[in-house]
Amino acid sequence: MSVVHQLSAGWLLDHLSFINKINYQLHQHHEPCCSKNEFTTSVHFESLQMDSVSSSGACAAFIASDPTTKPENDDGGNYEMFTQKFVFRPELFDVTKPYITPAVHKECQQSNEKEDLMNGVKKEISISIIGKKRKRCVIFNQGELDAMEYHTKIRELILDGSLQLIQEGLKSGFLYPLFEKQDKCSKPITLPLDTCNLPELCEMAKHLPSLNEMEHQTLQLVEEDTSVTEQDLFLRVVENNSSFTKVITLMGQKYLLPPKSSFLLSDISCMQPLLNYRKTFDVIVIDPPWQNKSVKRSNRYSYLSPLQIKQIPIPKLAAPNCLLVTWVTNRQKHLRFIKEELYPSWSVEVVAEWHWVKITNSGEFVFPLDSPHKKPYEGLILGRVQEKTALPLRNADVNVLPIPDHKLIVSVPCTLHSHKPPLAEVLKDYIKPDGEYLELFARNLQPGWTSWGNEVLKFQHVDYFIALESGS
Repeated sequence: MSVVHQLSAGWLLDHLSFINKINYQLHQHHEPCCSKNEFTTSVHFESLQMDSVSSSGACAAFIASDPTTKPENDDGGNYEMFTQKFVFRPELFDVTKPYITPAVHKECQQSNEKEDLMNGVKKEISISIIGKKRKRCVIFNQGELDAMEYHTKIRELILDGSLQLIQEGLKSGFLYPLFEKQDKCSKPITLPLDTCNLPELCEMAKHLPSLNEMEHQTLQLVEEDTSVTEQDLFLRVVENNSSFTKVITLMGQKYLLPPKSSFLLSDISCMQPLLNYRKTFDVIVIDPPWQNKSVKRSNRYSYLSPLQIKQIPIPKLAAPNCLLVTWVTNRQKHLRFIKEELYPSWSVEVVAEWHWVKITNSGEFVFPLDSPHKKPYEGLILGRVQEKTALPLRNADVNVLPIPDHKLIVSVPCTLHSHKPPLAEVLKDYIKPDGEYLELFARNLQPGWTSWGNEVLKFQHVDYFIALESGS
């Protein structure tokens, strides 16, 4: 379970536990004369078994991999099976200190009078090279004034609800005071830079010869398949319907595919295979690449304009009474766009606004709650697709609870950019069980979900996982 504690205010989540409960296990077949290392380097497409596991996090019990004799190979010899277990790298959730300490934040705020804020004037302190301080007054723009007004409305809700959940986490030991873990050495996180560039692959796919209708059909991965190529995956929904996790190789890079998952690797200009999938979805989660100043200044991340986001064919993808959940930054411009333009254009009625609150392993906000620059929370706007006809709903016989407003999702964030916490367990009371679930602009896969995006396999890269040592 990714839900550690549930109170009336919301949920305290363990994102790392959610990933590791899939419990990736690699079953390797090889002949006794070959070493395990020799076999591992020759594998192109493998199967990983999924077992149940406790939600105790990354360091769940290691499963030894004693070899088992398997059926004979073509030469009459016996195969052996070795089990290799993978877990997500726990250091990627090692957030021991706030990104900005409250002491520094408080010092920078000492000159800001409440009267100045009400008058739309802010005082900034800048330190010169020789250490002298000078003050300058800057007029707040309308966006900043709107953000301050919004923060004032939800501040107490964020603070009180988060503290309740954090106290429960400290009592249970899921969260811990910083001094209790000070002997734990924090090693620098190093990830390989030479990983597959998924957006470039999507761009490459546009220049391939047009595929005929048969080739646009769903690609179902089978256990025995050892010849899946990059071109096989382009412009097709790929399904892993087995109870095994599989490994595919793209441009020399390996990615883990959870069981019962499916995905489409493409950008927004090539969504037709998803429409051809002939499925409609009971839940659609969207994490759009919102445009902002820092993204525009950087070449690292792409973004979409509001017009491009409105063109996503939600009405064709949504089942009757579909629950739509959109992640949004704290810019009031984006919040208003979703509520006043985007959802109405899709015939979606806003039903609730939730908040993701990011904390450290010791229960501190990752940014000071009243920071004028970055807040320790982000928003989720929940809505229901409104039916234009009186046809019976697909899930009319299922009782789901009404969605409450201003729920909190509190968790330690992954240090990887835009790796959002899972929503499956917090939404379960408000959605049809055993429904069809879709995530748009996804960067990882989940069992039971269809995922789409031009980086849909990003966090499935094998280098984000640790292969535990296995016995021979």
